[in-house]
Amino acid sequence: MLKLIKPENLEAKINSLRREKKTIATLNGSFDLLHAGHLYILAEAKKQADILICALNSDASIQKYKSPNRPIIPLQYRLEMMAALTFVDFVTWFEETDPCYILSIIKPDVHVNGAEYGVNCVEANTVRSFGGKIHLVDRIPSLSTSSIIEKIKKLCV
Repeated sequence: MLKLIKPENLEAKINSLRREKKTIATLNGSFDLLHAGHLYILAEAKKQADILICALNSDASIQKYKSPNRPIIPLQYRLEMMAALTFVDFVTWFEETDPCYILSIIKPDVHVNGAEYGVNCVEANTVRSFGGKIHLVDRIPSLSTSSIIEKIKKLCV
């Protein structure tokens, strides 16, 4: 887990990367049931900067904003899967229901989000406040965790 940055160590790591003149892209989400749609947006995010930091919602965060029955995969394993991907440089997590606080620490040059959230996504004001930009990536139709869960439910009928 060399790629794992604990939230309390994030500021020091960011300062180190900035001293090395690295550009930073961020992407956040629950990444529950990692699938090809996630891989696509992660690959697109990596193209935006030297370093890609992926911030995952904690289990408690997901339970607050999605459902008490989620996540399906606990944070420890979601972090491990994300860290195993070659185009993810670092992975961290956050407890809040939105990533604005952690983004205010990272101050990414580019924050990547799904196009379905739009240019005025919840992260936009925070990212723009320190000169960062939002980069939107189109979703691959039918590749979302929710649609995969629905397909599985239909198989179990």
